[in-house]
Amino acid sequence: MTTFNGRTAVITGAGRGLGREHALLLAGLGANIVVNDTGSSADGSGDDATPAQQVVDEITARGGNAVAHIGSVSDWKTAKEMIDLAVDTFGGLDVLVNNAGILRDRTLVNMTEGEWDSVIDVHLKGHFCPLHHAANYWREQSKAGKSVSAAVVNTSSGSGLRGNPGQVNYASAKAGISIMSVVAARELERYGVRVNAIAPVARTRLTMAAPGLKDRLGATDGFDKWAPENISPLVAWLASDECAVSGQVFTVMGGHIGWQRGWEEQQSFDRDSRWTVDEIADALAVIPAGPPAFTMSA
Repeated sequence: MTTFNGRTAVITGAGRGLGREHALLLAGLGANIVVNDTGSSADGSGDDATPAQQVVDEITARGGNAVAHIGSVSDWKTAKEMIDLAVDTFGGLDVLVNNAGILRDRTLVNMTEGEWDSVIDVHLKGHFCPLHHAANYWREQSKAGKSVSAAVVNTSSGSGLRGNPGQVNYASAKAGISIMSVVAARELERYGVRVNAIAPVARTRLTMAAPGLKDRLGATDGFDKWAPENISPLVAWLASDECAVSGQVFTVMGGHIGWQRGWEEQQSFDRDSRWTVDEIADALAVIPAGPPAFTMSA
């Protein structure tokens, strides 16, 4: 049976939704948990220490070990404090789950600079800052001759893999997170660190606010495929010592897990001389004219 006894995990955005479920599951498997959350609303406004502390209280009531960290994942110093808190409280860091996020959906022509900046900041920079400080900790451990077996699980989205209209800021950030995970996996392998990403679909505050999803994510009879707790077992496996996978992206929804490979060449067009514009037009006439449709489960 997979166990996290003696291992420590930092989970961002763990006060509610997916992050909360990740924290509860990993704690139940024996991990020490740093529960990070600002307690903000779905659009990132406001702050409240209550959600993070409630998760900590729930974990400790079950006999687990947890501590709350209240702060923004996109603040450089605060992100380092989060990593330091794990090391100072529990003696080390083994797992980082980047999960925090917000939504400020709007079509491209109506989106403001602030709506773009805030979503890119929380998602993309908010993954980079904790990852940077965690990576430096693991590099120092490795260079000191200590054995490192660490894991990072980042959170992308189907919108980032396929593109959802009305979410150009969110989709761009999530697409960036996917490739960040691939690059980080290659760079950190030498230090004993694996990095993967998930693109989950579940009933959370963010998905219920996303364009076109609210009516599709209601509770169902029998197996509730939209329940957020369906996502966490994949996170636990990717974060476990038993997992050797790195540099990969997985979609996950209900009982479905999909291994994703992005931007693979679909068809090639070659010649032994420079193309003319008209020749390109003729050769590429086989390519569909319209953009692909967005699908949640693909």
